[in-house]
Amino acid sequence: MKVTNLYTSVACNRTTECADWGPSGLIAYGACNAVAVLDPRYNGNSAKILYTLVEHTKRVNIVRWLDAQYLLSGADDGNAVLWQLDRESGKDKILLKGHTSGVNAVDGVLRPNGTWLLATAAADNSLKLWHLQADKQVNCFQTVQLDDGFCLTLRLTLLPKTEQVLLAFSTDDETVALWAEQSAGSGDTNAGQFKCAHKLSGHEDWVRGLDFVNDGDDLLLASGSQENFIRLWRIAARGTDKPVQKNILDVLNDNDELRVEEKLLQLGGETWYAVSLESVLYGHEGWVYGVHWHKNEKQELRLLSASIDKTVIVWAPTDMGVWLEQVRVGEVGGNSMGFYGGKFAHDGRSIMAHSYQGGFHIWNQSQEQSHLWTSNVIVGGHYSQVRDLAWEHDGTYLMTVSADQTTRLHAPWVQADKPTATWHELARPQVHGYDMQALALLSRYKFASGAEEKIVRTFQATANFIENFRHISGVANDAAGDALLESLPKGASVPSLGLSNKAVYKVDTPDEAATTRKEEYPENYFVPITLQTPPQEETLMQNTLWPELHKLYGHGYEIYALAATADGQLLASTCRASNAEHAQIILWNTSNWKQLQKLPGHQLTVTQLRFSPDARYLLSVSRDRRWFLYERQQADEPLGSYVPVANTDNSNGVHTRIIWSCDWSHDGKYFVTSSREGKVVAWTKTKEQESAPSSLNGWQAAAILELKQESVTAVSFAHSFLDQQDGVYVLALGTERGIIKIYQLHNKQWQLRCDLDKNLAHHLTVKRLQFRPGQQQLQLASCGEDHLVRIYDISLK
Repeated sequence: MKVTNLYTSVACNRTTECADWGPSGLIAYGACNAVAVLDPRYNGNSAKILYTLVEHTKRVNIVRWLDAQYLLSGADDGNAVLWQLDRESGKDKILLKGHTSGVNAVDGVLRPNGTWLLATAAADNSLKLWHLQADKQVNCFQTVQLDDGFCLTLRLTLLPKTEQVLLAFSTDDETVALWAEQSAGSGDTNAGQFKCAHKLSGHEDWVRGLDFVNDGDDLLLASGSQENFIRLWRIAARGTDKPVQKNILDVLNDNDELRVEEKLLQLGGETWYAVSLESVLYGHEGWVYGVHWHKNEKQELRLLSASIDKTVIVWAPTDMGVWLEQVRVGEVGGNSMGFYGGKFAHDGRSIMAHSYQGGFHIWNQSQEQSHLWTSNVIVGGHYSQVRDLAWEHDGTYLMTVSADQTTRLHAPWVQADKPTATWHELARPQVHGYDMQALALLSRYKFASGAEEKIVRTFQATANFIENFRHISGVANDAAGDALLESLPKGASVPSLGLSNKAVYKVDTPDEAATTRKEEYPENYFVPITLQTPPQEETLMQNTLWPELHKLYGHGYEIYALAATADGQLLASTCRASNAEHAQIILWNTSNWKQLQKLPGHQLTVTQLRFSPDARYLLSVSRDRRWFLYERQQADEPLGSYVPVANTDNSNGVHTRIIWSCDWSHDGKYFVTSSREGKVVAWTKTKEQESAPSSLNGWQAAAILELKQESVTAVSFAHSFLDQQDGVYVLALGTERGIIKIYQLHNKQWQLRCDLDKNLAHHLTVKRLQFRPGQQQLQLASCGEDHLVRIYDISLK
C-alpha cells in the first residue's frame, strides 16, 4: 500500500511575515494551523507543495528559516516550534512552550560555539529568549515583560567581530528597541542576559518590518512602518575609548559641513558604538509590511520592501550612497488588497510576495536583461474552509467552493518535455459576495453553485477558458467544447455594484475605449489572454470568471446541498431548515431551469444528496438522523417524477446522531451513510420477504462499521472494483479530526487498507471526499475546514 501526495492547494495565512524563502530554495508558510513547504522550482519551471507540518492547534502567524534545515514557527496556540526539515518531510521538532497567548514574532541566531539563541514574542506582552543546546535541549533563560506594550516584530544578529548578540524589536509605541547581551567582561552580574541599550525613534506609526545586514564592519538595520516610510539605521563600532559626542549642528571643518546626529552607546561590552540614521526611503503609498536585505557575491546590498499598496520595491544605493528605487513589481487592477510580506530568494535573482488573499507572486530576474523581471508559475489555494468539491465527469479537472467566497478550478499542467504533470489553479469561475457552500457539475463546461443565500446560481464556461484549458491540460477529443465554442461569450466580468458575472461578447480595443471614454469607467475588466502556462493570481481574480446563466429561486433559507444526475439533466437542491416545509428537496430541469417538483420527507436540514449512477434513485441524509430514498416512477423518462420509497425512522434507524454524508457504489447495489457518532453503514436491497411492513421497504443494513470517538463527516465510493475483483468495493472515510481512512467492503465485511494521518490528510474536519473518475489508478480528492484541497495517488497492492 502506497499513498502519494499528487497535489496540495492552500493559501498563505493573512498575517505579516507568514512566509519565508530559505537557503535550501524552499518556501515555508503558515497555512491555517499547519506549515506548508513549497518548492517554487519543481520540475524546473513549475511549483508544488511538497508536504505540510502539523503541530500547532491554532492559526500559524509567523515562520522563519534559521538555516537550510531549521525552521521556526509561531502560532495563536501560544507555542513556537523548531522544525528540522529536508526535501522529503519534517525529520524532528522541538516545542517551545511558555507563552500564554498567540506567538506573533520569532527569530534565531547561531552562535560561534554552535548553539542557537532563539527569541519569541507573543500577545501576552512578553518576549522570551531561549537557548538550544547541541543535544537539542531547549530552555528559556530570560523573559522580558513589556508591561502594556506589544511586540510587533523582532530580529536577532551577531555584532560584527564579536560573539555578542543584538536584539531589535518594535512595539506599539512606534519605536525600535535595541537590547544588547551583557558580556562576561563588562562587569555586569547578569552576564548573558539582555538589557535595553537604546530606543530608535522617528517613525510616526507602528513598525511592522525589521531586518539586519552586515555592511563591512558596520550593521545596517532597516525598519518599515505603517506611515509608508522605511528608515535605514547604521550601527558602527567606535573603539573602547568613548568618543566625543557630536550634535547635529556640530561644525566639523571650515566648510561648515552638517552631519546627522550620532548616538553613542555600549552594546553589552566595552566597545562603543555610534547609532545614526542613514537614510529615509519613501516610495510606497500604503503601509509597509515587510523589509528584507540581500547581499550578493560582489557584496552589493539590495533591500526589498513589500506594501499593502500592491507593490514590491527593490532598493539599491548609488555610487554616492543615495538609496534609490531599482525595481518595482506588483499587481495591477483586481480586487486585491496588496502584500503582507516579501522575500528575496537566497541567490537574490528572484523575489516573492504573499498577498492579502493568501496568493503568492514570484518574479525572476532575466539573465540577459537585469532590469527585466518576469512572473513565475506558482501554487495557491483557498484562504478559508473548503466546503465542497466535484470532479468533472471524465476527471479532467477538479472544482472546489469555499467560505472565502470563491469557486476555483484545479487542473494538471501537461508539458511535453516533462515526465509528470503538475496541478495548478486554472480558473476562478466565481468570485462572490457570500460564503460558498455547495457545488454540482452539470457538464464539462457548466455547473451550479450555492452560497449562504437563497439562490442557486448556474454558470457556463467562456470561449477563452476552453481554449486555454485545452492547451494547458492537453485535452483532446473535446466534443463538448467544439459544440459550444462558436456561441459562447469571450469572457465575463462583475459589474461594480453587482454580484452576478455578466457575459462579455465583445472586447473594446484601446482606440475604441478612448473614443467613448470607457477607460475611466469600463463596463468590464475582462481582457482575453492566451495562456502558455497556468495563470498568475491577478489573472485568476479578474480574467477567468464564467458568466452566470441563470438564478434559481425557490428556497426560503441559505442553500446547503446540491446534486446532479450523471447526464446533468436534473439538479436537486436543499437549504437550511428547522421544519418540514423548508426541508423539502427541490428538483430542477436544467434545460429550461424550471422547478419540476418538491420532495417532502425530512424535518431538518438535508446535509447531502446523491443520485444513483443510473439516476433511478435519489438519496438524501439529514440532521434529523434519517435517510430518505426517492425512486423515479418512469424508469425510461429522465425527467420523470420521484416518489419516496424507503426511509429510516426511530425503530429501524442505525444512526442515532446527525447523518453527515452519503454516496452510491459505482454499480448502484450499495449506498453508504455516515454519522456523528462514528457509524458507517452500507445499505443494500434484499429480495427476502420482510416479516412485517417497514419503512425500509426491503433495504437493509448490509455492513456496519463503528469508529469509536470519531465523527465521520465525509464518505466516497471508488468508481470501480478493487483491481478488477468483482464485489470488492473501495470506500474512503473522512473524520472530524481530519484523518482519512481507506476501507474495502467485501462479502459485507469491512477491512481497513490505509490510514492517512494529519500530516498527509487534514488537521481539521474533512468536508468532502470524491474519487477521480476515468482513471486506472485510484486517485482521491479531499477538502476540509483547514483550507486544504488535496489529491492523492493511492496504490492498495
